[in-house]
Amino acid sequence: MTEPRPPRILAVDDDPDLLLLLRSALQGDGHQTMVAADGRIALDLIGEEEPDLVLLDLMMPVLDGWGVLRSLSTRPSPPRVIVLSAKAADEDIVRAYELGAAEYVVKPFDPSRLLGTVRRVLDLTDEEVLSRREQAISSRANREQP
Repeated sequence: MTEPRPPRILAVDDDPDLLLLLRSALQGDGHQTMVAADGRIALDLIGEEEPDLVLLDLMMPVLDGWGVLRSLSTRPSPPRVIVLSAKAADEDIVRAYELGAAEYVVKPFDPSRLLGTVRRVLDLTDEEVLSRREQAISSRANREQP
């Protein structure tokens, strides 16, 4: 009997120190980890390596996280995405969920809490991801109403 392979996670951020932190934390938690410094490299790696999960910054050079989310939304079975961003406005969070994010984590974040979020998102069924996304959109959109 073969052991299941560890989850494959792609961390995408233009901050090399944050990528190092993410890689170290994720590998320490048993995940196979890849990194990319911009959205174009991320899309290439997603096509080649088929990660289970992407940790995605929004504000990056070359191709930003919004462009990555838009591109992934056109694929038949994209990886799950956790957005990691300093952008904390409800409109940004709703937009990320509408483009397919499974979760949204505001920077700065506690690495141990992020690992809990990663484990939870990996364990969810596709139906649970959709349900959580819809709940997040409706709760945030309702707060935007005057």
